Amino acid sequence: MLVKPVTMVAKKPRIVIIGAGMAGLTAAHKLYSATAGTELFELCVVEGGDRIGGRIHTSEFGGDRIEMGATWIHGIIGSPVHKIAQEIHVLQSDQPWERMDGFSEETVTVAEGGFQLYPSIIEPISTLYRNMMEFVQGKLSEAELTENSSNGGFDVDYHEISAQALEMCSHKKGLGIGFFLRRALEAYWVSLKQRDDVRGYGSWSTKQLQEAIFAMHESTERTYTSAADLSTLDFNAESEYREFPGEQITIAKGYLSIVESLASALPTGLIQLGRKVKKIEWQPEGVVRSLEMECNGDCSSSSSRPVKLCFDDGSEMVADHVIVTVSLGVLKAGIREKSGMFSPPLPSFKTEAISRLGFGVVNKLFLQLDRESENLETFPFLQMVFHRSDSEARNQKIPWWMRKTASLIPIYKNSDVVLSWFAGEEALELESLKDDEILNGVSSTVSSFLSDSKPKNSNGCVNSVECNNSHGKKIKFSRVLRSQWGSNPLFMGSYSYVAVGSSGHDFDLMAEPLPQSSNSDFVEGASPPPLQILFAGEATYRTHYSTTHGAYFSGLREANRLLQHYPLHH
Repeated sequence: MLVKPVTMVAKKPRIVIIGAGMAGLTAAHKLYSATAGTELFELCVVEGGDRIGGRIHTSEFGGDRIEMGATWIHGIIGSPVHKIAQEIHVLQSDQPWERMDGFSEETVTVAEGGFQLYPSIIEPISTLYRNMMEFVQGKLSEAELTENSSNGGFDVDYHEISAQALEMCSHKKGLGIGFFLRRALEAYWVSLKQRDDVRGYGSWSTKQLQEAIFAMHESTERTYTSAADLSTLDFNAESEYREFPGEQITIAKGYLSIVESLASALPTGLIQLGRKVKKIEWQPEGVVRSLEMECNGDCSSSSSRPVKLCFDDGSEMVADHVIVTVSLGVLKAGIREKSGMFSPPLPSFKTEAISRLGFGVVNKLFLQLDRESENLETFPFLQMVFHRSDSEARNQKIPWWMRKTASLIPIYKNSDVVLSWFAGEEALELESLKDDEILNGVSSTVSSFLSDSKPKNSNGCVNSVECNNSHGKKIKFSRVLRSQWGSNPLFMGSYSYVAVGSSGHDFDLMAEPLPQSSNSDFVEGASPPPLQILFAGEATYRTHYSTTHGAYFSGLREANRLLQHYPLHH
């Protein structure tokens, strides 16, 4: 009797990427392009939503191109995002786009009550804030602080101010940037023997006005970092964050064009939309040592694949490797839930890093100006200085959720669409409000700043804005559009930051694949760790967290990790 020889069917490793944002599509693009023609992998991207892009979401409003999510390329020299944008020719457009003219220098700063603030009032405090933040960020050394001594006509020793602020904060176990900044303001007042006098700005005293200007800059910083309170933002880790040098720009044809370019190189059907992962089942360390041991010579069976994905529609998928690119907000929710996102649960080093790192909410609010109703020729690049919460002089028509909004500006010069940024509880409140409530709240706020201005010169005008507007005329907006990153279950927030109690090392822990390898398990010539679950996304990149740069680099990192795991000649 003849015995037919058994043909061994080699199973191609299956890699599933969860999330079709910048990190996921960068990883998919790298894995596919690096192995094109070799058919080394089975590759799949599963996306829970109905679109690609993740926290990149280009849209239109009032006829203008806008960004609901990621907006800026943070430095163009050496930026991979800028390089892609150049290669696909999306940096110029005939259609207007958000912040096409960059950062305007034509700002009008008005204090609550309608008082325009001129540079002689604003600049000393703005310079103080800027120097202290650049010191925290490592952009200014102690020697450079000493060199920066001119402040509004006063000689100010910024080095001494920072030293005094740190001394005041020395009792803090974990120092938050907000505490340092406030102590620096107090030291500034002491250095100038600042009196709490009044300079003719209604109910504003000098110190109240300076504190409010300082708070305006803090409110802007909250939107940069996503920290609801700067006192929760870690002092020591801030200097690790990096931006590329050069100009910061927006993308003329939309940020989405970058991820669409990455996705266009992938075969049709490789990206599956509407596939929300409910559970990730994996094999902890010691159960599966290598793919060869698991399949025991027969790699054709799907049961040999160590990871199983369970989707919310009841379907399942098995894989050899899964790259998880979901947001830190989703991971935080996943470790809080009883059922958990991972089975078995993630090891403690991973869950502790997830818990320690900060993840905040930042939302953008777009409004279309109703020009006919209020006869305003152009809307200014408006900065708003609000009374503190304990002030009796507060305008009661201004809703609480507007009071930490630093600015309201046209998305480009002379645009009908204006934009404001919100962070923390104000950003969450914005998500729950009805459109009419937002329109009325913003209209009341802006009207009180621009229409109720107090005369300050011989022409009876506080600023050029009032000169173009009838005194007391209510400024109205006709339409509203806001992002809702906090309540979206696919994101549950906007981007990560280093919270007090965490450190940059937590980003490195976030990037550790599972099962975690240990030196005691290593045997010369043995198979490498199986790399069942890998992690990518901005919250896994130590120096460029919170940005598309971090997401891009993390996707490359995990793709390269798998390519090194399977040398191409193998």
